[in-house]
Amino acid sequence: MHSDPSFEPPVNPLPPVIIVLALIMVLVEGALSLAGAAIIGGPTGIGWRIGALQDYGISPLVLDVIMTRGDYSFDLTRRFITYPFIHGNFTHALFCVALLLALGKFVGDAFGSVRTLVVFVGGSIFGALAFCLLASDMSPLFGAYPPIFALIGAYTYILWLRLGQSGQNQMTAFRLIGFLLALQLVFGLLFGGGQSWIAELAGFVFGFVSATILVPGGWGALLARLRERS
Repeated sequence: MHSDPSFEPPVNPLPPVIIVLALIMVLVEGALSLAGAAIIGGPTGIGWRIGALQDYGISPLVLDVIMTRGDYSFDLTRRFITYPFIHGNFTHALFCVALLLALGKFVGDAFGSVRTLVVFVGGSIFGALAFCLLASDMSPLFGAYPPIFALIGAYTYILWLRLGQSGQNQMTAFRLIGFLLALQLVFGLLFGGGQSWIAELAGFVFGFVSATILVPGGWGALLARLRERS
C-alpha cells in the first residue's frame, strides 16, 4: 500500500457505475450460460435464456400495449432498462462488456459516474422507443449495444470538442461510428439480421446530443449560444 497522499496510480480506475453495470451483465450471462449447459437450473435451466428474453426484452408489442391500453405496469415499463442486461449468447455478452468497460472509462473520466449513467440509461430508453416505433418486425430487442452506442455518441462529442480545440479536422471524430455502422451493414448482408440497428443509431444520437449538455460546462455554453442567437 502507498501511504504517500500525493501518489496517483498510473492508470485511472474504472468509474464505479461502469463496474456495477458490467458486473450485472457478467452475473446474468454467467447464470444463463451455466443454465444452458445444464450445470444449474435442472431440466428447465436450458429455457432460462428464452424466458429472460421474453420477460425482460422489449418489442413493438410492448409499446403498443402501453399506448393502446394505458398499461404502465412495472412488468412492461421495466423492459426499457432491463433489456441491455440480457444477451443472445456468451459471445454477445463478452463483446458488450468489453466495449462497456472501454467506452465507459473514457466517458466516465470526462463526465463522472452520474452523468455517464444518465447517458447509459437514456440511451437504453431512447433506443428502445425508436426501435418500438420504427421496427417492422415483432422480434424482441435485447443486449447492451443501444446504450453502448450512446456512450459512443458521448465519446464522439468529446473527441469532436478536443479536435476542434487543437485545430484538427473534427469530422474524424465520426470515424468510429461510421466504421461500426458499416460493419453492422456488412454482417446484416452476409448473415441476415434484425432491426436492432435502429436502436443502436438512436442510442448514438441520444449520446451525442445529451453530451452537449452533460459535458462539464456544456449547459452554460449552450445557454450562452442561445443568448447570442436571440
